Amino acid sequence: MRRAPVDELLGLLRSFAVYWRPGRQRGLRSLYAPFVEPGSLVFDVGAHLGDRTVAFASLGARVVALEPQPGVARWLRRIAGRKKGVVVLEEAVGAEVGTASLAVSRRTPTVSTLSSGWRRRMMERNLGFDGVRWEDEVAVPLTTLDALVARFGLPTFCKLDIEGHEAEALAGLTHPIAGISFEFVQGGLDIARACVDHLDALGPYRFNAVAREERRFRFRPWLGAVELRAWLDAGADGLAFGDVYAKIDTGTHEAPFPSEER
Repeated sequence: MRRAPVDELLGLLRSFAVYWRPGRQRGLRSLYAPFVEPGSLVFDVGAHLGDRTVAFASLGARVVALEPQPGVARWLRRIAGRKKGVVVLEEAVGAEVGTASLAVSRRTPTVSTLSSGWRRRMMERNLGFDGVRWEDEVAVPLTTLDALVARFGLPTFCKLDIEGHEAEALAGLTHPIAGISFEFVQGGLDIARACVDHLDALGPYRFNAVAREERRFRFRPWLGAVELRAWLDAGADGLAFGDVYAKIDTGTHEAPFPSEER
């Protein structure tokens, strides 16, 4: 069995401390409950150590969790792989089926990425990446969201957290999904804008945002694509990072999401 380097173990311990701290699961269930019903299907793309996978499963969803980092994927299987309705795939998601090179950061595995351009830009533009290093390159299998839909069915929600590769992943989607989230990061807000553009072409989406690792939506009511683009173009309120949420506009009056309450 391969012995993990010390810096890789330290990176995993850091992730455990951040994503499995006490009370986090309760907050995640509250955030996702409006999107996920018992028996629904969820794609967790960039599942990492499975905190959100477990939250989805706890809400009664069937979950396809994808994590291409070999060492992290082993822990994901231990944490979430045995839970009812959870399938773990050691794969990445992109615009086409094939293989790709994953740049792995041992000490900060949450920023391992398929995007060399995003990695370079983060080092140049984002002070939060000062000192981050990507020591390893590993070839990983690449699938698409459309291929996952063909294999497992159309999900009601899809979470994308794949470090600058979100727009590439959405480029491989031609089916509107009822609810989607994707990460945004300062220095790469144009990637989030490209995601909005793709979703806007797929269907009548409304958008919102969650800052950092908070579990509260910023906008009430939800924004149209034009408004969300303007917010991103203006710098996303200077937030270091966060997630954009998109949901299909059904044309009905929307009740407040629990996490919108202040």
